[in-house]
Amino acid sequence: MDFLQAQETLSSVEWILRAVIAFIFLVIVARVLGQRAISQLRLLDFVLALVIGNIIAHPLSDEGLGLKGSMITTLVLVSLYLCGIFMILKWRWFRRLVTNAPIPVVRNGEILFSGLKKARISLDVLLEELREEKVRDVKNVGLATWEADGKLSVFLDPKYEPVTPASFQMVTEPFDLPRTIIKEGKFLKEELKSVQKDEDWVISQLKSQFKTDLKDVLLATIDGRDQLQVFYYR
Repeated sequence: MDFLQAQETLSSVEWILRAVIAFIFLVIVARVLGQRAISQLRLLDFVLALVIGNIIAHPLSDEGLGLKGSMITTLVLVSLYLCGIFMILKWRWFRRLVTNAPIPVVRNGEILFSGLKKARISLDVLLEELREEKVRDVKNVGLATWEADGKLSVFLDPKYEPVTPASFQMVTEPFDLPRTIIKEGKFLKEELKSVQKDEDWVISQLKSQFKTDLKDVLLATIDGRDQLQVFYYR
């Protein structure tokens, strides 16, 4: 394991081993950090990602730097990060210290320039974010806030909200998410068990309803009414 230490020169194999170990190590670190750090770059997440990237990258390009020291430093930083997350959950004062409060940038159809300055975003960025939210007219916005993770939350004025069955007090069926039971020509046995169906039943349905075989099915789903939806290889 000498290739983890600082060396005057490294062979091609030792460079490869360094890269492989660093990659596996970072995957484990990402797994420990959890989905929050991957999907949302808040203050603590950004600082950690920036520092770890530099710590691990340098030993992968400079044989004079040891990888072992970088890994130990990374573990210390991850421990500090997890402690920070615990403190955010436990103490409100610390949460306010490291997490910015939402900043209103549009209210009742009016753009708040003071909010734009506080959030440090330009008018062009605001309009771009509104377009991504499918907002055609700023006047239709009841409230838009710039969140701590750098995303815009938009709430339309009630009179511009899309019409839904609830608007007319219409009775609708409960939400039902179709379950995937076939993927790439193979049964997903756990999903079949959860919907209380067996392979023979599905095969018979494929033949009677769709005139097809299992091997020709790219994806198949089933809903709460036992209705199959089949997608073929094309």
